[in-house]
Amino acid sequence: MAIIALVILVAGVVWIVSRNEAEQARMKLATDALWVEQTLRLQMSVDEDMLARMALEAASGTNPDILDSRARLHIASNPEILSIIWYDNAGQRQRALPGERAPGDDALVKRLANSRTRGARPVYGSTSEEGQATMGLALPDEAGFVTATVSLQLLLQRHVPWWIAEQYGVRIRDMDGKSYAERQLLDTNPDSPSHRISFDPPLHGTELMITAYEDQKGLRAALLFGAIGALAIFAILALAVLYGSSKRRRAAEAQLRSETAFRSAMEESLTVGIRARDHDGRILYVNSAFCDLVGWNSSDLIGHLPPMPYWHPQKTEETRARHEHLARSGTKAQSFETHFLHRDGREIDVQVYEAPLIDSAGIHRGWMGSVIDLTEQKRAARLTREQDETMARTGRLVTLGEMASTLAHELNQPLAAIASYAAGMSNLLNAGNPDPALLCEATGKLGHQADRAGQIIRHIQDLVKKREPRFVETRLDEVINETVSFLSADARAHRVVIQTDLHPVPAQQADRILLEQVLINLIRNGMEAMAEKRHGDAVLIRLYPEGNHSMIEVEDQGCGISDDMAGRLFEAFASTKAQGMGMGLKICRSIIELHRGQLAHRSAADGGTIFLITLPRAEGKSEGKAWAA
Repeated sequence: MAIIALVILVAGVVWIVSRNEAEQARMKLATDALWVEQTLRLQMSVDEDMLARMALEAASGTNPDILDSRARLHIASNPEILSIIWYDNAGQRQRALPGERAPGDDALVKRLANSRTRGARPVYGSTSEEGQATMGLALPDEAGFVTATVSLQLLLQRHVPWWIAEQYGVRIRDMDGKSYAERQLLDTNPDSPSHRISFDPPLHGTELMITAYEDQKGLRAALLFGAIGALAIFAILALAVLYGSSKRRRAAEAQLRSETAFRSAMEESLTVGIRARDHDGRILYVNSAFCDLVGWNSSDLIGHLPPMPYWHPQKTEETRARHEHLARSGTKAQSFETHFLHRDGREIDVQVYEAPLIDSAGIHRGWMGSVIDLTEQKRAARLTREQDETMARTGRLVTLGEMASTLAHELNQPLAAIASYAAGMSNLLNAGNPDPALLCEATGKLGHQADRAGQIIRHIQDLVKKREPRFVETRLDEVINETVSFLSADARAHRVVIQTDLHPVPAQQADRILLEQVLINLIRNGMEAMAEKRHGDAVLIRLYPEGNHSMIEVEDQGCGISDDMAGRLFEAFASTKAQGMGMGLKICRSIIELHRGQLAHRSAADGGTIFLITLPRAEGKSEGKAWAA
């Protein structure tokens, strides 16, 4: 309503101003028309004076050549004069300027001759269709006549100034509207303002008409009204758009509040701690999970600069160095493990994922860290590792228990030999004068058997005792040969031959005792699988390189593994033996995975089963030790 009232008020003011301007324009048009009329009449009076002066000089006996010279000078100075012609008393041309073909008006000469009147001012004839008007004057003493023809078109062209022609169209026409001459730059509109002035005299039946090219003031007023209306419509549309935009903005703000609340609820419901910080290390945001993790309130942490209250005192320099390295790495995300200190003094194992914090303009503002509490996970891992070690040790004990009779037999052989050699030496000594060479040989054999018994006992001790894994550079062919030697007695008891096919492979970072445990389990499983049904008498062990891996195959010639058991062979308590615990293969797989390898099985081509151990070769000792730790 305010806009409409303003439009009406401005329109009224514009109408009043336009009306005043229209009145002023009409007055200006009349004034300019009078000025043009006076200018044209003044020029024609100058031409009339020239003609009258010529007549007087001719009557006074001036030489005709002089008169012609003066006439030519006037024509040159006033190009609207087309001709000056001298006639005799009978109305015949005597001479014409600028030439014999110069236009004239014979009807005017006849009229002058018939009237026999002498006047001081020229008389005008009729205006021709070409826009030419001829003035004539009788010479004194019936000496003849002189006429001058004027081009009305040239008259307008020369004596109507450019600033008049740019505003108006100027025409000389008769009373019926027929135009004799005009000067206008544009077409005039019949409805445009105009002003008429009679041009009789000097020209009979003519008028001077000046017409504005268009109603400039009316057009200006129309433009003003149009502009005002357009501005009003634009203002109304702008208000409508503003109202719609405001409505959408309020809806967007409500949606933003809802989404912000929802996002805050999601962030607060996360079990992962979230922490945002800028490039100076100043904390910008923490969620409730992070506060619960470190025991500090968000008000205590937000805006805090390093060092942080939850940093471990022994990890302060390490944490600073890590932050500096993160700042130098650009926008590359990183992950690391560290220790935090709870407010109550507890140590917390955490995994931190640092990702670049990019704002809406694409500028890197800092870092967003996701902090995961690994304390319980690491404690569970330690318990699991201890359980696995206990289970592995138990498995070795079970294996040794199953091999007890064989090991007793294996130990009885060196012990019986020792007793026999000792008795023989005693007999030699009692007989008197013993042979020293024979005693030396018996003593050496006795020592060899004692060393053999000691090796068997030490090997059993290594397998039985509890110990941490030790990764050292190990030759796999030596491990296989030692295991085969250890199981030779057991193989004879099962009527099985252990064959080896060993190709050279690089030394491996491994725990020798754990690998022996795996091989003992796999070889004894193969021998036991051949107890009921077999298609051969050999357990074949192969060692060969393949790419960056060392491959160990243990193939038996037993009855194979059924399909229903093949899918869960490595699960706990899954066993093909009637009295088996079902833990041996699970322990073997855990040991191989501890070495970053894989344990798999497949059926042999002619029956039986092949267990395949794949061990990746480490680059060096430090890598294996670091990985094992």
